[in-house]
Amino acid sequence: MIVIAARPAVGKSTFALDFARSAAIKNNLATVMFSLEMGRNEIAMRLLSAEATIGLQDLRKGTIKDEQWSKIATTMGRMNDAPLFIDDSPNMSLMEIRAKCRRLKQQHDLKLVILDYLQLMSSGKKVESRQQEVSEFSRALKLLAKELQVPVIALSQLNRGSEQRQDKRPMVSDLRESGSIEQDADMVILLHREDVYDKESPVPERPTSSSPSTVMVPPRTSWLPSRDTTPASRTWRARPAAAGSSRWLPSGAQTLRSRGPHGPVPATTHDPRR
Repeated sequence: MIVIAARPAVGKSTFALDFARSAAIKNNLATVMFSLEMGRNEIAMRLLSAEATIGLQDLRKGTIKDEQWSKIATTMGRMNDAPLFIDDSPNMSLMEIRAKCRRLKQQHDLKLVILDYLQLMSSGKKVESRQQEVSEFSRALKLLAKELQVPVIALSQLNRGSEQRQDKRPMVSDLRESGSIEQDADMVILLHREDVYDKESPVPERPTSSSPSTVMVPPRTSWLPSRDTTPASRTWRARPAAAGSSRWLPSGAQTLRSRGPHGPVPATTHDPRR
């Protein structure tokens, strides 16, 4: 199990989407993303922005240049064909997530599971404390990864501990609501952006090894700084590094296949439950 953790608005979701895009469209590996935070339309828009290298705000406002329409149409075709399954059902339980993952493993040879994010999950039952509940979620995801033999990427919030220190870089001890997340994780990736705390901090065009914004922490070994680390939210596009896509949206949802002058043309997508 891999945990991606950061304070709000640092870029966890975009960073996780990059894993999904890379696995699904670049390597054609079946990937499922359970999004408890963003809706399917927002996810589809971010994926399209990243894949087509078109500004996210341009897509939202519809200020698309004539020469960009062909790129959008081509990109939507790749997105629709890629084996990336998006589930934005609210209030999903562990039992539902486990059942859907097992079904996708059986039907599509599932290779990657992403959950956004851990603290938004709810068991729907009375527990002694929220910390105990999050601990159960963490352990269950660890067991799911072992059962299906696939990596499970779980996003997690950090507490305000880093904001109270002079050095704002996060630590594993800042993981919110549960110390068991650190125990269950095989690797923790901590995202950090100086410009979140220092508004005058310049945003580089490309990351440098001298100013890392991501630290990968294998909990059972030692700190390991990464090199190519700038999250997507630091650029004008929703694109960290690689590529990915979207195909299935549950519960009769719709995704974008083509776009006309008056907005997206929706089309019902494949539902693996049928």
